[in-house]
Formats: sequence, C-alpha cells, structure tokens
Amino acid sequence: MKFRLLPEWAEQDAVMLTWPHQDTDWAANLTAVEPVYVALCQAISQQQDVVIVAHDNALKAHIETLLENAEVDAKRIHFVVTPCNDTWARDHGPLTCANIDDATELKVMDFIFNGWGNKFASELDNQINQVLVKQVANPKNGYQQSELVLEGGGVEINEHGVLLTTSECLLNPNRNPELTKADIEKTLVEQLGATSFLWVDHGYLAGDDTDSHIDTLVRFAPNNTLVYVQCDDKDDEHFAALDAMEKQLQSFKTAEGENYSLIALPWPKAVFNEDGDRLPATYANYLIINKTVLVPIYGDENDQLALGQVAKAYPDHTVVGINCVPIIHQFGSLHCITMQLPRGFLAGTNND
Repeated sequence: MKFRLLPEWAEQDAVMLTWPHQDTDWAANLTAVEPVYVALCQAISQQQDVVIVAHDNALKAHIETLLENAEVDAKRIHFVVTPCNDTWARDHGPLTCANIDDATELKVMDFIFNGWGNKFASELDNQINQVLVKQVANPKNGYQQSELVLEGGGVEINEHGVLLTTSECLLNPNRNPELTKADIEKTLVEQLGATSFLWVDHGYLAGDDTDSHIDTLVRFAPNNTLVYVQCDDKDDEHFAALDAMEKQLQSFKTAEGENYSLIALPWPKAVFNEDGDRLPATYANYLIINKTVLVPIYGDENDQLALGQVAKAYPDHTVVGINCVPIIHQFGSLHCITMQLPRGFLAGTNND
C-alpha cells in the first residue's frame, strides 16, 4: 500500500499547539504571547478540536484557567503533558500520511527535529510525538520513526503529491550532511509519498532561524495554485532574492506541462525588536483548518490586502486574521506554532 502526506486543506480532527512556558525563550513576554494562543484556541475550536502539549501539570492547570476565562469549549481541548524545550509545533510535530486507496488509514511519521541544524536545544521536543501518539492518537494509526532530519515547516505538498521545498533548508549540511539531493528525494518518495518535487532556490526572511522554511515564502493551494510573498520595495534587503524566487515560480510546470496559478501576497513593512533585529513578518505563514484559514496579521496597512489574496486561493474557506506581532518577536509566526492533525488522527473519531 502507498501512503502520502496529506495537504493541509484535507479534513482535520484537530490542531496541535505546544504551549510556551517559563523555561523557554518566551519567558520574558509570556503575558503578550499567551493571548495569541488563547485566540488561536478560540478560533480553531469553532471548527475542530485542539491538542495542547503542556510542559507539566501546573502549566496544564494554568492553560485550563485561561481557556475557561475565554469561554473556550473544554470538550474541544485535549492535553498531552510532556516536557518541551520550545513551542514550534510545526517543526517538532508529526507529519501524517494517508493510504492513497483508503483515506481512513493513516500513518504518523515522526522525523528527527534537531533545532534547525543544532542551533537550539531540541532533545525534549524531539520526544513529543511519541507521547502524543501514545496519549491521544487513534491506536489503529500506523506510526513510523524516521532517521531523516526534517521539519514540517520545510515541506509543502498538494493534492497531486507534488512536494514543494527550499534547497537552502533541505540541502543544508546542518540537517542531513551525509545525504545527496537524490538521497533526500528518494527518502521523501518512500516516506511521504511524494510524486515529484519543486525546489525553490531563492528567497529568505531576515530574522528566520529555519534556513528558509518554505512556509514563510511559498504555499500550495488547491488546483495547482502557489501563494507566495512578493516584495515590491526595491530598497528592501529582500527584494533581489524574492524577485528571483518569483521568476522561478513562474517557470515551474505542473505534471501536465501547464504553469501554476500564482497569487502574490503583499510585503508588510519592516518590523524590528528593541535590539534592532528585523523580525520575520510574513503573510505566507497562515494555517488552513476546516472551513477557515487563519492568517497572521501585524497591524500593517497591507493586512487587509493579504486577507483578500488568501481568500482568492481558498474560496471555500472563511479567512480570519490573527494578530501575530507577539509571535514574530520569537522569530516565527502562526503556521510555525501549529500542526494540523488530519481526520482520524485522534482516538475516539469515527475512524476507530
């Protein structure tokens, strides 16, 4: 049987969040960032469940109080209590594949997370998926640990199995130095069911620690559509790289030899922290859930335009903006702190 990574717009049971706590880099701005997590729980729970990874039972009790005060439906919330280094669920969370002949049959892939090339501690985060599967997953699901270093933010896939990624990330020697590009493609065909590859060779975001994750730059939408960030400021340090990226996207072809439909996202004005570091504000870092797309906004004049462009890409979804200024102060955004769990992932679903 053949398993393939599901596109993000496939029906979901839940979204996974790993909650920030005092022993993470978020300690100094927890009061600013926790309301963003609460807002995410409010928005997600309108459509589906939320799985929250909590560092310990004390944090779990604290989160329960926050959500109760925000009138979040407690029946929608599932907790996994296990120690964690940080909160980037997109990158330490599981990648879920489905049998291409029977979508109710799932396989949970658990790749190695090494803190984006050993930049940050990750040994606790790298163990979360084992606990997640044990505590809340449908026991009928398959589970496979991989020896490949790979983060969820580093790959996108569409309904045809085309895998989209950046060469800067997946070919970086700080991930899998012993593997060639051909080796990596072979592994992703075997483990994620990829049918073909689109390698993006240009584009980056200042302040990004991930070595140019694709989810900050270009995203798939249904019907051979690519949603991407476009820089229109020739004086911006990103202009040349993103202009080269746009030209490469224009050259990509589908399996039928057609051009991809391209939808450009606007470029938010530069945001800096108190140390003068530029923060990685990007509208591409949105999350697709059931019937809704949650889009990061930054109090920028282009916020509304970004929401409108995302709506073009996902016409069957409602588009909702989430203020993510507190998140980018830790050099990520909305998609980075979430991981979708497809239909049938959780125990107690009607796939049991």
